[in-house]
Amino acid sequence: MMKAWQYHEYGSVEVLKLATDVAIPEIKDDQVLVKVVAAALNPVDYRRRLGQMKAADPPLPVIPGLDVAGVVMKVGSKVKGLKEGDEVYGDVNEKALDKPTKLGTLAEYVAVDEKLLALKPKNLDFVEAAALPLAIETAYEGLERANFKEGQSILVLNGAGGVGSFIIQIAKHVFGASKVAATSSTKKLELLKSLGADLAIDYTKQKFEELPDKYDVVYDAIGQPEEAVKAVKEGGCAVSITDFEKPIPPPGFGFVLTSSGSMLTKLNPYLESGKVKPLLDPKNSFPF
Repeated sequence: MMKAWQYHEYGSVEVLKLATDVAIPEIKDDQVLVKVVAAALNPVDYRRRLGQMKAADPPLPVIPGLDVAGVVMKVGSKVKGLKEGDEVYGDVNEKALDKPTKLGTLAEYVAVDEKLLALKPKNLDFVEAAALPLAIETAYEGLERANFKEGQSILVLNGAGGVGSFIIQIAKHVFGASKVAATSSTKKLELLKSLGADLAIDYTKQKFEELPDKYDVVYDAIGQPEEAVKAVKEGGCAVSITDFEKPIPPPGFGFVLTSSGSMLTKLNPYLESGKVKPLLDPKNSFPF
């Protein structure tokens, strides 16, 4: 048996209960059992808990959490790339909005498909690694889908957010952007610059869509689709991760993340070099 946070009904945070008698998950042939050292939560987790994704959810109770960093304790018979003792991280659900997992990462152990995990970057601790998967993969996949290329310009809406902070860094250091602009509130403008933004736009004082500069790609990570497309230059596009809430008009498109360990493995050198790094609030690490 193991400890796990779970909810038996939908509702506010009070429905989350710590259980001490949850069965340790059985692994399939292509899975590994991970001893969880650190886990992270994302907006999709609270939306599920509130009952906003009932149609896709498995029967309750549910253990929330998609992001994990931990140690491999057991491997399935078809697992080839991982072994017991490996330190790994990843998003345990291939498609968060399509049949999200019943047994998430807010538990002492979690069963994970091998293909969703990567070896943890050597320079990061488990808490730092757990803060990465869903957000950094979303940032990277959106840039790939937008066909973003070296020398192009980009505007990131909500550059100080979880996904936005990675879009700035990846656009700059992985894809080689010629110009990175990003929006935030006044107090976070310096943070944007420290992440690599060439232009920090205070959305409380300026409307980015009314500024003269236009961009090859506008990445909407906040939910401003109508405004986003107005900042796209001719031949460019906008990409949205909130398209399922507010559809984005042309030349924009939305997408839902497809997680993979190979994407994290591709980004590991940039994480290990320090060019791309997770943002952690020193006040926001919680004991299990």
